[in-house]
Amino acid sequence: MNLMLAPLLFTLLQAPAPAPEALTYRFEEVKRSVLRQPGGDKAKEIKIAKGDSALPGDGVTTGWWAQTTISVPERASRFEVYANTQVKLASGEPGVLLIVERGRIKAFFQSLVEGNRQERQVAVPGALLAVRGTRYGVEVDKNGKSTLVVFEGVVEVLHKTPHTESIRVKAGEWATFGPNNLPQIQPMSMRGFQEGSWSQGMRPDGTMGPGAMAPGSMQKGSGPMGPGPMHH
Repeated sequence: MNLMLAPLLFTLLQAPAPAPEALTYRFEEVKRSVLRQPGGDKAKEIKIAKGDSALPGDGVTTGWWAQTTISVPERASRFEVYANTQVKLASGEPGVLLIVERGRIKAFFQSLVEGNRQERQVAVPGALLAVRGTRYGVEVDKNGKSTLVVFEGVVEVLHKTPHTESIRVKAGEWATFGPNNLPQIQPMSMRGFQEGSWSQGMRPDGTMGPGAMAPGSMQKGSGPMGPGPMHH
């Protein structure tokens, strides 16, 4: 080895790995009681207001009739978090922006800057939901069962059961699954069910979920990214 290059090589080997990009979580809309747990610590729980920010690792809980919209500008992503819902912001797992522990959300993803192929995922019990140009809703019940409804694009369900292939759920389809159950896909064929129905707390099978909205709550397209469809 060239002795003059040895110190440079040693320096490169000792250099720390690049730090992951910091993510910003902003509360763009807040209705009624929404609480944040810094670092996931419920003993430090505080009430949030529109315009507040949060950090990866924080927990967020919405109360009865409450709702909030959380944006992640660095990933051109937005999450509407409905009533009686508990989420965690990021997980330390690469690509995961949000963990849904219980309750109901709707996720919106705009196009990233050309050349940016960073993964944008939502975690639910037993699976990851990967974006493939998407607008969708997901709900997790008290038993860890997830209901996924795809309004635009495709969601790739990466189930954590070993040796299981990913399953793609397309616009106009919905699926149910859990930590011990693989996704079962069905068409959204119930008469009268549409995206607004999900925002009001209805499931594609006609039953009502825990995230029903109060009259006058935020409606589709009212979030910080403005009205109109999301593009992919």
